[in-house]
Amino acid sequence: MLTNNIGIFSRVITKRSSNYLRSNIIHRFNSSSASKPQLSWQEYFKLKKQRNTINLGASVLTGLGGAAITLVSISNIEFDEKPIFGFDPVIVLSSFVILGGGVGYLVGPAIGSSLFKLSNKKALQQFTFRDQQFLSKIKVKRVDPSSQSFSNPVPDYYGEKIYSLKDYKQWLRDCNAFRRKSKEFL
Repeated sequence: MLTNNIGIFSRVITKRSSNYLRSNIIHRFNSSSASKPQLSWQEYFKLKKQRNTINLGASVLTGLGGAAITLVSISNIEFDEKPIFGFDPVIVLSSFVILGGGVGYLVGPAIGSSLFKLSNKKALQQFTFRDQQFLSKIKVKRVDPSSQSFSNPVPDYYGEKIYSLKDYKQWLRDCNAFRRKSKEFL
């Protein structure tokens, strides 16, 4: 009777421990799969290009808006033919319009990155993980710019013009050519 109860007790413990192990394995599997990126490199480069396009478009729009706002606010000012800051008033006021457009252009990427984050909420975490991976690869593979010259310029130091795997491979070849040229000519 005692051996029969022990057998039943051991089966219950084994069943419970196997369920615990199974749920633990599933939990670990799910948590580790969430931390690993599901975003392929092609999708990453597509999103990177989309981010840069949105930032550029937002910069152009905010630059034009800043220039327009400055122009409207300056057009309400009455001025006579006296010099402003020792310069002709038309030159000073037009430089203010250009300055307003420049400030607007600099504000554009902040608005563009917000729009990009809003439009790609689902893939944003994976995108930032891939972006960190990409930037660490660029940091390791890029060349030392101290040996650059007019005949041997540094190839895209920050990897800003890389939008595909083909571009990345070409960038690596350019970096190797730069290293080779800098060794041969120095």
